[in-house]
Order: sequence, then structure tokens, then C-alpha cells
Amino acid sequence: MAAEELIEVKFRLPDGSDIGPSKYSSTTTVADLKEKIVSLWPHERDNVPKTVNDMKLIHAGKILENNKTLAESRSLVSEIPGGVIVMHVVVRPPMADKNSEKSQNAPEKNSCFCTIL
Repeated sequence: MAAEELIEVKFRLPDGSDIGPSKYSSTTTVADLKEKIVSLWPHERDNVPKTVNDMKLIHAGKILENNKTLAESRSLVSEIPGGVIVMHVVVRPPMADKNSEKSQNAPEKNSCFCTIL
């Protein structure tokens, strides 16, 4: 039985800092990688993701799908043998409450939007 391939990956956060590098099995899914990022995220920073759905991983210009494995997601074109793969993390901005969003977008009842020329 062949030894399982380990792939060294580091994650580049939106502020330019990195998590890793760490070695992962080639059978690790993108969703598992995202869970690892959530657990290792520096909580003193702004825009902390709470779930795997709050972020996207990008490698070689492609957004990686949660159900794909690391082996299926990697791009052999951009890799250097024995090098570290860099994946960029994009975090979705926090969603505003629907009630507060409505109050910001709704016009006031006693206001006029007329323009007199």
C-alpha cells in the first residue's frame, strides 16, 4: 500500500497575514480545510468567519468547491515540486439584520423627495 500523499498548504488571509503552512492529506476536503481555518482564525481581527459558508478559498484563480478533495482542487500548473501551496481566503462581510436593513432603505413617512426647479 502506497504512502498517503501530504500536501503543504498555507492560507493567506484578507489582511495579508498567513495561517500555516501545515501538511494535509490529499483526501482532505475543502470544507475540512475551511473548518480548520475557522478554528485557527485570529479572533482579535475584524470580520471573523463563523462558519465555512462565510468564506471562499481561491487557488490558481479558481474558487474551490466544498465537496472536492485537496487532490481534485490543486492546480499542477502553479505548483513547484516540494513547495507550499498558497490558498487565498475571502470572507463574506457580515449580513445586516433584515429589520435594520429595511429601516435604512425605507423612506421616512413624513418626508418629501420633490425637487423644485
